[in-house]
Amino acid sequence: MRAIQRWLDRFCYKHPKFGIPNLMLVIVVGNALVWLLDQFSRGFSLSSVLSFAPYYILRGEVWRLVTFVFVPESNSLILLAISLYFYYWIGSVLERQWGTAKFTVFYLLGLALNIIAGFIIYLFIPLPGATASMTYVNLSLFFSFATLYPDLQVLLFFIIPIKVKWLAWLDAALFTYSILKSLVMTFAVSVFSLVGVVAPIMAILNYLIFFWDDLMASLGRVKRQTAHRASRQTVNFKQATKHAQETRGYIHKCAVCGKTDTDYPDEEFRYCSKCNGYYCYCSEHIHNHVHIQ
Repeated sequence: MRAIQRWLDRFCYKHPKFGIPNLMLVIVVGNALVWLLDQFSRGFSLSSVLSFAPYYILRGEVWRLVTFVFVPESNSLILLAISLYFYYWIGSVLERQWGTAKFTVFYLLGLALNIIAGFIIYLFIPLPGATASMTYVNLSLFFSFATLYPDLQVLLFFIIPIKVKWLAWLDAALFTYSILKSLVMTFAVSVFSLVGVVAPIMAILNYLIFFWDDLMASLGRVKRQTAHRASRQTVNFKQATKHAQETRGYIHKCAVCGKTDTDYPDEEFRYCSKCNGYYCYCSEHIHNHVHIQ
């Protein structure tokens, strides 16, 4: 996974002009046009001609390999408008953050994995209907955005302020539940539930390819913080601090001048790592004292 990520990073670095500028704008406009044509056509659905259907692709309708990205995810005008605006916004932010080349590679890789998922599903369900959509690819786009901007605040339902990371965790929980439910349904009830297993896993794979190093670094940081909190030195320090506050009425006291955090609440106190023991010093003496051995 790490090797693939680094190879893609090198490719994007060496080919900065690769890609489609304003790719999300192209996709959003395409979705809007297809929705309008679907609504005003009499008995003819353009979406059915553009959707991803391996049955027809294998019979020569190869344009479906690309055009299904323009098939709207909803027939409701309000839901479609909200989703298109949201994905255009996060897509534009990611393109500015990554550059056109990397963002295009991310979306094209998600598209390719989605196509593979569609054909895998078709192997088990050889019916003419569509077997893939861009729903999960767009969700992986949102996970990428939440990873880069976890503390960005958005208005849920245009009313409730909430940080993007909490929405991402909620989506991840629903994602996991959907996969597990579809997996159980596949083995217990019907193979048609396979759609809810393969497509999400491919979308997650696309996300992991681009954020593997970041996730591993984050896990390592959490592990180090946990080890630090559980270390003997930290535990002893907390116990000593609590005992000092309970018995003496203050937490920090300078070992040179005797200042305490109670008498000088705005003073900055630090502990010297070179002294043998927990010796505290004020800002004046932290760098100006004889080390106690």
